[in-house]
Amino acid sequence: MAQQQALVQGLEQAGDAARRASPGAQVLLAGVPLFAAAAAAQAQREVHTIGAGSLLGVILLTWCAFRSLRPRLLVTLSMAVGLAMAISTTVLVFGGLHLITLVFGATLLGVAENYGSNYFCARMGRPQAPRLRLLAEQLPMLGLAMLTTVIAYALLAVTPFPGLRQIAVFSASGLLAAFVTVMLWFPWLDGTAAPASRFALWLGGLRARWPRPRGRAALLLGLALALLLGAGALRLRTDDDIRSLQSAPPALLQAQRESARLLDLPGVAQFFLVQGADEEQLLQREEALVDRLRDLGVGVQAVSDWLPSLQRQQQDQGLRRASAQAVLASLSRRLDERLQAGPPVAALLPPAAWLAAPVSEPLRHQWLGRQRDGQWASAVLLRAGSSGLPLQQLAALEQPQAGVLWVDKVGEISQLLGRYRGLIGAILLGGYALVWAALAWRFGARAWRALAPTALASALTLALLALAGQPLQLFHVLPLLILLGLGVDYGIFMLEQPGRDEVAPFLSVSLAALSTLLSFGLLALSATPALHAFGLTLLMGVPLAWWLTPVFLPSQGNS
Repeated sequence: MAQQQALVQGLEQAGDAARRASPGAQVLLAGVPLFAAAAAAQAQREVHTIGAGSLLGVILLTWCAFRSLRPRLLVTLSMAVGLAMAISTTVLVFGGLHLITLVFGATLLGVAENYGSNYFCARMGRPQAPRLRLLAEQLPMLGLAMLTTVIAYALLAVTPFPGLRQIAVFSASGLLAAFVTVMLWFPWLDGTAAPASRFALWLGGLRARWPRPRGRAALLLGLALALLLGAGALRLRTDDDIRSLQSAPPALLQAQRESARLLDLPGVAQFFLVQGADEEQLLQREEALVDRLRDLGVGVQAVSDWLPSLQRQQQDQGLRRASAQAVLASLSRRLDERLQAGPPVAALLPPAAWLAAPVSEPLRHQWLGRQRDGQWASAVLLRAGSSGLPLQQLAALEQPQAGVLWVDKVGEISQLLGRYRGLIGAILLGGYALVWAALAWRFGARAWRALAPTALASALTLALLALAGQPLQLFHVLPLLILLGLGVDYGIFMLEQPGRDEVAPFLSVSLAALSTLLSFGLLALSATPALHAFGLTLLMGVPLAWWLTPVFLPSQGNS
C-alpha cells in the first residue's frame, strides 16, 4: 500500500508540473496500480469509520451490561490469543498466510466472543470463590458450542482450494485457543463479580415476556414465513460476475476509458492465444484468426499485421509482380514500346529480423516466442467498440486443435467465484448435518430445537436478499457459515437453561447478537460491494436467529 500511495503521489506531482508548464493541458491518470490504490484508500477509510463506531458501540454495550470494562478487556484478550494461535498454526502448516484467510478468518473469530459473553453473564452477581464450580457448569455448554462451530468450519479443509483449507485450519485452531483461554484464564482474572445492572436484568428478562405462538397464532406465523420463503425462492437469482464487485471511483474509470480511446489501446482481460509448431505455422494461424475477427467487425492488434507469414509475403510479392506486369503491359501497348520490369529487390522478412528492428517494440510483448512444450505462441489483443465485444461469437472461434485458444480472464474469475459459491453451499449443508449429530449426542430428541432457528434464519435471509433485488453471490453465502456458528451457540445456551425466568442465558445471547451486529453488521454500510454483501447478510441473519431461538424452546416439561 505504501508503494501504491508513493506511485500515486509521484503521478499527481508529474501532472501538476505538466499543468504548470501548459495551463490548458488535460492530464489523464490511468492504470491498474491506481485502481489498487483507490481500493486500499477506500478500505482504510471504511475501517477507520466503521471500526471506530463498532468499537464505541461494543464498549458502551459492555458498560451498560456489567458496569465494568474488565469483561470487554478479557473477551478481547481471548480473541487476541485465538488470533495469534490461528496465525501461528496456519503459517506452521502452510508456510505462509493468504490475505483472504486473515480477513475472513479474523471475522470468524468473532464467534469466540460468545464464549466470553456467556461466561460473564453466568458469573454476574456470584462470588469469586466457587470458580471451579462455575468452570464445571460452563464446560459442557461452551465445549459443545466450540465443537459444533469447529465442525462447520473444518469441512472447508476437504475442498481443493488452498485458500479455503487455510481458513479451515485458521478458524479451528483460533476458536479452540479462544475457548481454552476463556476456560482456564477467566476464572483467575475476572475479579469480583459486579451485581446485575438494571440494563442486564431488563435485557435478560425479555425472555419471560417473549411471544409464544400457539394454536392459530403458530399456524398464521408458519404460513407467513412459508409465503415469504416461497416469494424469495421465486425471485432468487445468482450473479457471479466479478465486475459486480467493482467499486472504483467514477472519475478514475472515466480517465481509464478516455486514455484507452485516445491511445487506441486494446484490452488485456480478453484475448486470443495462438500456438504453432514453428514460427511460420504460428503466423499463418494468427492471420486466419485475424481475418475472421475482422469479418465480425472486431478491431485487433496482432503481430501478423506487422510481420506477415512467409507464405503471405510470397503471395504479396506475387500480387505485386502481377500488378506491375499488368501495368507495364498496358503502358507498352499505349506507348508502342516494349517495357520490362527490373529485378525484384524485396527480400522476405523473417521474425528474427523484425524483432531486432525498433519498429517491433510496441508489439514485442505479444510475441511470446517458443514455450517449454516446444510450441510457438503469440497473443491477439482485441479492441472493444462502442457496443462492446461479441463474447459469444468470439468464444465460438476457439479451435484448440488448430492452436487457437480464447482467453476470458473476467469469465474465468467469475466462474471460479461461482464454483466457490456452490462449494460453500454444499459445505454449509454438510455442516448442518454434522452439527445436528453433535447436538443430538448432547440433547437427544431436543437437538432440532437448537438448530432449527439458525436454519430458518439462513433461509429467510436468502429470501429477503432475493426480494430486495440482491443477486446471490459468494459473499452472501460465506457469512452463512458464520451465522451457523453464531446461531447454534444461541440455541445451545438457551436449550441448556430453557426456563422462561432464566435471565443469564438470554442476556448472553442478546449481548452476543448485539456485539456481532456492531462488529460485522455495520459492514453493510461499506461502499465496497463484497464487504457490503457480507455485512448485509449478517445484518439480516443475526437478528432473525436471535428472535427465533426462544420461539423454538420447549414449554415447561415438554421436549
